[in-house]
Amino acid sequence: MNITVNESKVHSIKMGDRNYMIEDGIMQCPRAGIEISNDCPTAWKEVIVKAYNAGYLKPFANVTERELLFMGLT
Repeated sequence: MNITVNESKVHSIKMGDRNYMIEDGIMQCPRAGIEISNDCPTAWKEVIVKAYNAGYLKPFANVTERELLFMGLT
């Protein structure tokens, strides 16, 4: 029996990783984040914000191997 395993070409970049922040010379901002809808009930928003601030919700961005390579070249 032959089993072929292919490695994914998608990588996750997490907060604190080298390429997580985007810079353009004037501004620096995170590559990923969360957005809470205006329709979200206030009580839920408060829970989400508390969970984010406590580190229970952690934003990350998925990039391809090619994008990661280009990030290293710039």
